[in-house]
Amino acid sequence: MNNVALPFESFGVSHRGCVRELNEDSYLVEPETGLWVVADGMGGHDAGEVASASIVDHLATIGIASSAPDLRARFEDRLSRANAEIRGISESRGITIGSTVAALLAMNGRFACLWAGDSRVYLIRNASISQISRDHTEVQELLDRGMISAAEALTWPRRNVITHAVGVSDEIVIDFQQGEIMPGDIFVLSTDGLTAHVTDAEIEAAAVSATPQAACENLLQTVLARGGTDNVTIVLVKIGDGSNGSRPDPSAEVGG
Repeated sequence: MNNVALPFESFGVSHRGCVRELNEDSYLVEPETGLWVVADGMGGHDAGEVASASIVDHLATIGIASSAPDLRARFEDRLSRANAEIRGISESRGITIGSTVAALLAMNGRFACLWAGDSRVYLIRNASISQISRDHTEVQELLDRGMISAAEALTWPRRNVITHAVGVSDEIVIDFQQGEIMPGDIFVLSTDGLTAHVTDAEIEAAAVSATPQAACENLLQTVLARGGTDNVTIVLVKIGDGSNGSRPDPSAEVGG
């Protein structure tokens, strides 16, 4: 089986929005290493942006992995280092800071999505969008338990309270999903500043109808036109059609 990776086309944008004074989001677009990341910092002025930047700065040092499991191991190592650094900053300042993270790893025809918090990863395949990540929020837990309805969740008072994040405890709680990459797949990573204003159907329509750069810019403009109540970050990754003769390797896994 040919292990040459399918071609990627990707782009990212980030904006403070229409209300916030600072942009506490960060993102990383590294197609050469097979890594795309968004992070949404929390902790207020001169704190949230430090946390999200720490995650991106550490993950930017991953380099070229020798295999999909090696890529996953490098990711977890760098995220652990960022967690320790953020914990140290929190202790030195006497405050609690942290950041969500949502990442896409891709190598040898396989992908893995890893996340903590409510930043999301979507996959658009065969003209259908699905949310790969599952929000780490109080409202999602209530939904899972059947204690509130989907309609109630939209206006739940504590709907923005997250239950997991990087930097808030010594141990990182991260979830992941993995699978095979298919030609034509589109991955969308975003902070909650996007999904607060744009529906899944609108994300799909924008992503399939334009290049990653144009799609990101169009989605951003939609958010800003609708009030942009939070920082917003969008990263979009399109998988090529494999016309160079490459095919996914189903035997490879992004994981240990």
